[in-house]
Amino acid sequence: MTDNTLLQRIDRLESLDEIRQLAAKYSLSLDMRDLDAHVNLFAADIRVSRELSGRQHLKRWLDDTLRLQFTGTSHHIGNHIIEFDDADHAHGVVYSKNEHETGDQWVIMQMLYWDNYERIDGRWYFRRRLPCYWYATDLNKPPIGDDKMRWPDREAYSGAYHDLWPSWDDFWGNPPGDDVPEVAAPAPLEEFLNTMRRGAPEPRIRIR
Repeated sequence: MTDNTLLQRIDRLESLDEIRQLAAKYSLSLDMRDLDAHVNLFAADIRVSRELSGRQHLKRWLDDTLRLQFTGTSHHIGNHIIEFDDADHAHGVVYSKNEHETGDQWVIMQMLYWDNYERIDGRWYFRRRLPCYWYATDLNKPPIGDDKMRWPDREAYSGAYHDLWPSWDDFWGNPPGDDVPEVAAPAPLEEFLNTMRRGAPEPRIRIR
């Protein structure tokens, strides 16, 4: 093993840890309403809407959203898969189980984020976070059936929890026959997520 290869491997391990810390810091800063700490986890030119970009606009949007909808929140992150596009760009998926106090109701949520990460001036940042929701519902009302996103005083709607993954529709649309099924080859290294997505487009998420 050459010195250069060893340094690259150490850099990869340090990058993995820093990116995992990003997700943890995201949850803590959001739940404790430290919006300066929170927006500084994103690239300085983070896109906030079609017209606006930058941390200051992200902070304004977060402040308005949190004050309007939530008394308190708790975000619990779980499985986290990270793959590198090159030394300074990566993408990943992280699960999140969330609790929200909203008015006189307690809303629980299960979701995952599709993330893009970028190293800028030696530090890793979120370049983009795409939220994909499975359900949201009052703690005492299991979200059985369709349109599992059920917030107080809103029409129920469907999230995008499965939309990144063609395997979901393939599974339900193709029940097994009598033959022993074929097994695809393992995904190449650093291509587990891309292989699972099979070239599917990223879903369009509507903010409600």
